[in-house]
Amino acid sequence: MPLTYADVTKARSAIADATLLTPTVPATRLSLQFGFQLFLKLENLQHTNAFKARGALAKLLSLSKSERQAGVIACSAGNHAQGVAYHATRMGMTSVIVMPHGTPFNKIKRTQDFGARVEIQGRSFEEAMAFTLEFAEREGLVLIHPFDDPVVVAGQGTVACEMLEQVSDLDVIVVPIGGGGLIAGMAVAAKAIKPTVEVIGAQALLFDAVKARIDGTEPHFSAASLAEGIAVKEPSEANVEIIRKYVDRIETVTEDEIEKAVFDLLSHEKIVAEGAAGAGLAVVEKLADEMRGKKVGLVVCGGNIDSRILSTLILRGLVRDGRIARLTFEIDDTPGQLSEISRLIGASGANVVEVIHQRMFQSVALKQAELEVVIEARDRLHVESIVGDLRRAGFLVRTDLT
Repeated sequence: MPLTYADVTKARSAIADATLLTPTVPATRLSLQFGFQLFLKLENLQHTNAFKARGALAKLLSLSKSERQAGVIACSAGNHAQGVAYHATRMGMTSVIVMPHGTPFNKIKRTQDFGARVEIQGRSFEEAMAFTLEFAEREGLVLIHPFDDPVVVAGQGTVACEMLEQVSDLDVIVVPIGGGGLIAGMAVAAKAIKPTVEVIGAQALLFDAVKARIDGTEPHFSAASLAEGIAVKEPSEANVEIIRKYVDRIETVTEDEIEKAVFDLLSHEKIVAEGAAGAGLAVVEKLADEMRGKKVGLVVCGGNIDSRILSTLILRGLVRDGRIARLTFEIDDTPGQLSEISRLIGASGANVVEVIHQRMFQSVALKQAELEVVIEARDRLHVESIVGDLRRAGFLVRTDLT
């Protein structure tokens, strides 16, 4: 039977007592930057910090007494895993979670912390799922699929019900796509509540399986994406059919665009989001010109980004914005050069972060040295001003800014 709005409302009633009604908030700074009103549905504040807890709970609640006693198994790169583990433990069920190699450590640990047994198997979601199916049959466990299950999809669709109650006059809703469960459930609900609302899917270019199915083109697949939560090669056929019927369009974005979007959510709105949510914001930014005059809603689908990756992403973002810059000098190898450079940089209002001064591995003359100074500045214009001051003082200096 095709998924209906009634299925979504049924799921909403079932999970209401054990899920959070997450806020939909105006993205004030980003709205000013884009030139239209942007609203963020903060599913990163949900139990386990992702929307997946909704569908997982809906499915667990639908199980019979004997199925609950048997225990459950799921395959997930992290967010569905945590949702299943959290609610299964809370409901007194045992759970096994299969994760592919390369899953961020924080997602593995949090899943274990919620009481699940974790098995690391396969180099991709598809390989991990093959192991999951074999293990489930061998051990008699009930499979809780992350997206290829109508009950799970109905649970995810409850996000749209809340968004359109919180901001009833949204013109556009942008939703990240992996296996298609979130956007399928949300599209069915959104079109039932407000038929005129435009539903736009967001995919990473490196994992554009759903868009390729819709467009009839060859998909792009890669071994790694910042948006690992939506890095799915084999979406659900049932979800693809729903998407054909209810989703207005799908856009893809590059890894650079996703990375910048995650940084923008953090720096402008102080929201920690994972790569899948970044893909959604990257699509919003890509379509900014045609969004003008509209009210746009974006699902911040999760916030489970690895802290190590996040720290690197922040530093790269600061470099991209010109707030951290590397200056490379060719100087005479004589006393006082470094102190004079430091004095000029300090006088300009910038801060020296790191200095690398060596004589062996370089191409300059023997009596010269190459000096690298990493500075913290206000922005690119500030860096350019500093470089100008240094050059006027007689120093040969170049930067990585373009």
